Amino acid sequence: MKGLDGMSDGITRVWLARHAETATPHLLHGAESDVPLGEHGRRQAEAAAEWFARLGLEVVVSSAMRRAIETAEPIARRCRIPHEIEPLWHERRVGAFSQRCGAEVEEAWQRTLHAWQSGDLDFAVDGMESFASIQQRVLPVWERVVARHRGKRIAVIVHGVVSKVLLLSLLPGYSAADWLRIGKAHNLAVSELVLAEGQWQALRLLEVPEPVRQVDASREALTSRSTA
Repeated sequence: MKGLDGMSDGITRVWLARHAETATPHLLHGAESDVPLGEHGRRQAEAAAEWFARLGLEVVVSSAMRRAIETAEPIARRCRIPHEIEPLWHERRVGAFSQRCGAEVEEAWQRTLHAWQSGDLDFAVDGMESFASIQQRVLPVWERVVARHRGKRIAVIVHGVVSKVLLLSLLPGYSAADWLRIGKAHNLAVSELVLAEGQWQALRLLEVPEPVRQVDASREALTSRSTA
């Protein structure tokens, strides 16, 4: 594996990121809703690809959902690296709440979050997936991907809840109780993880790359002018 300076360091490095913005970001999208990226999300993905291009990546791995694939594809193309797909990294199942918004959705999430932070990892509103269930689904995939690409630089594109469950499960000193403390998984929020002496360490946590922030700021400026 070659680092940015052309020297091999043999360290496994993973940049774990949430996908770009969907076509309908105001709705709740779980595993049941295979929604694509919207126009703004595609701009975010292209900006992110430029940022990822300077990291010396060797492979990008995404879930099989369209929003993750459409975020990963520009990275693979720009970096000229393979794009692998892991179907079990799909977003949390949300049942009847899929593609909905409003007070009922928010109330269900707050109940869920309170239970998880209190240590009840098996709690789930009917039809939704629990923290424990997500863990059991996504952690074996993580171990398999890391073993397959040991010593490489890997970009992983998944979903908001999946990325936070992974972080809270992998990083020493964290648990579901730290859901809020660890930060918010904005679109294309990136966590940089390195494997050292058998433990994962975070060099950054849920940070949106500057090129993506610039794309977001440009939209906000346009929106402000149009509503002035």
